Amino acid sequence: RLDLALIERVDQAVPAELDDDELTEVRALSIGFVFQSFNLLPRLSVIENVMLPLAYTNVPRSQREMRAVHALQAVTLPVDHWDHRISELSGGQMQRVAIARALVNDPAVILADEATGNLDTRTSFEILVLFQKLHAEGRTIIFVTHNPEIAQYSSRNITLRDGHVTSDTVNRNILNAAEALARLPKNDDDLATLPRVPLYANTGIIRYKRKEAKVFKESLIKQQ
Repeated sequence: RLDLALIERVDQAVPAELDDDELTEVRALSIGFVFQSFNLLPRLSVIENVMLPLAYTNVPRSQREMRAVHALQAVTLPVDHWDHRISELSGGQMQRVAIARALVNDPAVILADEATGNLDTRTSFEILVLFQKLHAEGRTIIFVTHNPEIAQYSSRNITLRDGHVTSDTVNRNILNAAEALARLPKNDDDLATLPRVPLYANTGIIRYKRKEAKVFKESLIKQQ
């Protein structure tokens, strides 16, 4: 299995010598998973979904919230969305939450399975920009896709057919996702540029001042 092979490669651990609990913890700390269908829990808020992988580790709850905040900041999801339910988000926002959840344990490897498969073109490139940024920071990104265009933005391309490797090539001309994104028309409801607003603690769960975010948004509209 790929995840067990990665555990042995990244953590210098022998999976056969680990029990189920130890495997779960090593997997949670070393590998982040991003799925095409997001696999977010609808009953939890955004920040609670991001915190979820930490429940399988020894990270104290007091640190879980702060790690989740840092992960959400890394994917540039507007602060006033952090206490939303998943059903209140767009597809692109859901995928940002899913990537934040994969990042919360600061893994060395991220496995992304068709991470742009359910997204429109512009949102797909926003996600590619994020993955290229994460790769530049030193993380290994394993991106599974059926779209050959996306392969142009990776450093190495491995082609599989019927479970067998048919080619393994190094990309000498990696395209820049940020440049491609800049050439695409902007979405009318793009909220990525909204400034972050102050946060405060309430009953142990971090919540955010939607009213202040609304004021910021109205101010931006008046300036345009």
